[in-house]
Amino acid sequence: MAKHSKPRAGSLAYVPRKRAKRETPRIHSWVDSGEVSLLGFAGYKAGMTNVLAIDNRKNSPTSGMEIFIPVTVIETPPMVVAAVRSYKDGYLGKEVVAEAWAKELSDDLKKRLTVPKNRNPDKRLKEMEKDLEEISDIRVIMHTQPRLTGMPKKIPDLMEIAIGGNLDEKFEFARNLLGKEVSVDDVFDENRFVDVTAVTKGKGFQGVVKRFGVKIQPRKAGKGRRHIGTGGAWKPARKLWREPLPGQLGYHTRTEYNKVILQIGKDGSKVTPRGGFLHYGPVSGDYIILSGSVPGPAKRLIRLTYPRRPPGEVNFEITHINLASKQGA
Repeated sequence: MAKHSKPRAGSLAYVPRKRAKRETPRIHSWVDSGEVSLLGFAGYKAGMTNVLAIDNRKNSPTSGMEIFIPVTVIETPPMVVAAVRSYKDGYLGKEVVAEAWAKELSDDLKKRLTVPKNRNPDKRLKEMEKDLEEISDIRVIMHTQPRLTGMPKKIPDLMEIAIGGNLDEKFEFARNLLGKEVSVDDVFDENRFVDVTAVTKGKGFQGVVKRFGVKIQPRKAGKGRRHIGTGGAWKPARKLWREPLPGQLGYHTRTEYNKVILQIGKDGSKVTPRGGFLHYGPVSGDYIILSGSVPGPAKRLIRLTYPRRPPGEVNFEITHINLASKQGA
């Protein structure tokens, strides 16, 4: 087992460590932005690079200095509002009341799900407006457009995104957006914090040494070396959840807080390194640059939301983006 001086590896904050049910993660809590707008967006992770930026924060130790920041580039093609969904408060939580699907939907979306036939959004929206007194929330169903990226993926990812404001404002906002495209700069601004939710890189079934950092046993130990020294106490006569056990490692849904949007751009060639990003290729359209790393490998769907924790001051001005080849060329 591990020495007393070695802290335990492997957080117990997430138990059990099961594979994510789907690669498009759910957002369980939405933070109201204080204005009538969408509360989230989604893109695809291209890769990491680094930038030089002037730190304009007043109380920062590096205020006024040019600093080095590792960043992640996320390609964010415009998303399409495919439907408007209304909810009411039920016994076990929110219950769907009605949906109004756009009349014109892309052929790619039809590969993702069976869309309702004989769609009449105007009629559905009028019925929804009459029942506004019974409705507790209105959200939109949006899908990505991976065909606009350089990835081979063509089937879009479908997700639900909440709206800020009161109920009447939400309904008018959703009705005007139905069937239209929304860009990332319509939702977020530069020098703002966001929370990032994604599925981490999967590593399959792993043993306790890699999964929890258990100390490898001495050379003369019998019956192998890469296992725990004891399976637990005699009583209780069962395995406890605190004991390191082999199992799934990676491919978990995780949220990272307070990533700074350093830049929002339209021309992906300005951030594409020579030779393109590894396992992704060039960034062709809209993109954002986030400070730090985000979960998942290249091409992973990344969901962005308003910050859940009170963020501090942020003000950076990018002066240089490293476009050196990531392939060692």
